Amino acid sequence: MDTQKSTTPLPALTQTASFRLLSSDITTTLSTDAPHCLPLDIHNSKVKERRLLEPLVLQLLGIEDMSKSRWEQVEAIEALERGEGTKGREIIRVTSTADDDDSGTTVNKSGGPHKLSLQDARGTKVFGIELQEIKGVGLGMSIGCKFVLKNAVVARGVVLMEPTNSTILGGKIEAWHKAWKENRKVELKAAIEANERR
Repeated sequence: MDTQKSTTPLPALTQTASFRLLSSDITTTLSTDAPHCLPLDIHNSKVKERRLLEPLVLQLLGIEDMSKSRWEQVEAIEALERGEGTKGREIIRVTSTADDDDSGTTVNKSGGPHKLSLQDARGTKVFGIELQEIKGVGLGMSIGCKFVLKNAVVARGVVLMEPTNSTILGGKIEAWHKAWKENRKVELKAAIEANERR
């Protein structure tokens, strides 16, 4: 094989490799060595603050807009299911096309701050809070999207995310994204009911 010349150009191979990495589950494709993962005691609430100095790759498992109540989010999902949307204060009929990836269960993509559920290559899950608006972070993000965190502060087990320490690489894990969209309304309602029982 060494004598055979590849006819595929290097930029095309690079793009293919990048696409495959961004659409894969990092728990199966990346190294689980200690410097490339979250600390094992990341959830220790006794540690007031620590910095993640090494660059870490994390993937998005879920996102929630903290500027809207859970009921507002459920109502927005139901309005889109009925084919309604808003333009300013006016309610309009929304038509979805076959190419529309977000048809049916996407709410307004703006807002924020956002709470992100993230996972590292070892499978450790952690919440991240968007302290300052990060371009590209919103409810329209794809589940499985990859982030690189460098020099981020973790306060009592929560990653404090800012544009200076968070870089979005992109990507999407199709099966996860579809399941998240389908179950989002049910999970929001369950959280509301659990809160009411308290």
